[in-house]
Amino acid sequence: FGHIRDLPAKDGSVRPDEDFAIDYEISAKATKHVKEIADAAKTAEAIYLASDPDREGEAISWHLLEAMKIDESKTKRIVFSEITKNAILSAMEKPRTIDMDLVNAQQARRALDYLVGFNLSPLLWKKIRRGLSAGRVQSPALRLIIEREIEIAKGQIRAEGKPEDMVEKIAMGKLNKFYKDSTLLNQEFVKDSSKTIAQMLDGVEKG
Repeated sequence: FGHIRDLPAKDGSVRPDEDFAIDYEISAKATKHVKEIADAAKTAEAIYLASDPDREGEAISWHLLEAMKIDESKTKRIVFSEITKNAILSAMEKPRTIDMDLVNAQQARRALDYLVGFNLSPLLWKKIRRGLSAGRVQSPALRLIIEREIEIAKGQIRAEGKPEDMVEKIAMGKLNKFYKDSTLLNQEFVKDSSKTIAQMLDGVEKG
């Protein structure tokens, strides 16, 4: 189903001067589902939280736990990467508690989106086009990651004794191949898979 709680669309949902206190509210579309789960949880011996194994999934499990206001000792956090009988049974044999480091990472990302977007998006609507959002931080973060990977690749190539005038070309070639063979650069950022790393960096810089 996805996220059941989010920041209210009003000023003050994230308060930096109060140690970044955050207010949440259950979304209208999730209210029914949360009630159904909470009612079922009252008579359950154990509650398995099986959302995605990333920071967003971890946050969803935490939000569900917070919204239902149930005894945390009854909950078991499990993760699996494939929906098969063996994978699920294996995950159920290795339950854990909610990883608050992942939850806090997601909260930090969401708070930054809010603090940037809530103030800048109206300006974009006025100056460029209504509906644009300034709250996403993935593109500049991805640029920093790619630039760092380029420097790492250059260091490895220099250690191999390659001529200095070939270092840049070889490093970019390796990263281009890595991009084509992986999903690190997701489709939200890169719509055209034929672009090279250099072209993408140039696009982010101009954007």
